[in-house]
Amino acid sequence: MEIKYIGHSSFLIKSKDTTLITDPFDPLMVGLRFPKIESQIVTVSHPHPDHNATILVGGNPLVINLPGEFEKQGIRIFGFSSFHDKTKGSERGENILYKIEAEGLSILHCGDLGFVPDDNYLEQIGGIDILMVPVGGDVTIDAAEAVDLIKKVEPSIVLPMHYGSPQLKPTFSKLAPVADFLKKIGAEDMQPLPKLVIKKEGLSEEMKVVLLEYNK
Repeated sequence: MEIKYIGHSSFLIKSKDTTLITDPFDPLMVGLRFPKIESQIVTVSHPHPDHNATILVGGNPLVINLPGEFEKQGIRIFGFSSFHDKTKGSERGENILYKIEAEGLSILHCGDLGFVPDDNYLEQIGGIDILMVPVGGDVTIDAAEAVDLIKKVEPSIVLPMHYGSPQLKPTFSKLAPVADFLKKIGAEDMQPLPKLVIKKEGLSEEMKVVLLEYNK
């Protein structure tokens, strides 16, 4: 499996059979370039323009924007309802976490998760190999809460997302930089990689953080 970071909360997940894109964003709103790209599947965590710009994804993909169970070309997707804030959606609405299973690997994309779920909720999701987690705070969980979630989930690999950058529009100026999260989790000197290539048998028992650079 190959994973690239498009930016914000958007990743390209490529298996041997198909491709999946998470949370495509409007570049005019976000400030990052969104590549010209095709995919067979797109997941949308919530209906905000920086997460649901599905029109930018070519290939007539299956768009998944609801909780439930889905399958296409060897990839299984499970959507779990959650909230974009700590007040059960009263401030920013609902959010969907997606568990993505392919090639023996389980990925959890948290979308704009606004709180740390309890153990009962996480037990319903089950085991996770790769956790894609927001770390920038403000409208999602922050670095400390992300670390708390990581301890609960116990993934093999953590991919931080949705954090502050000088490239983002002023709308996102309150997002903390990824450096804050890396310091909190003890990975300050990490250098970004262009992509993550991983197989089930390549997973380590020791959890590691992987910082991916924006797709350019």
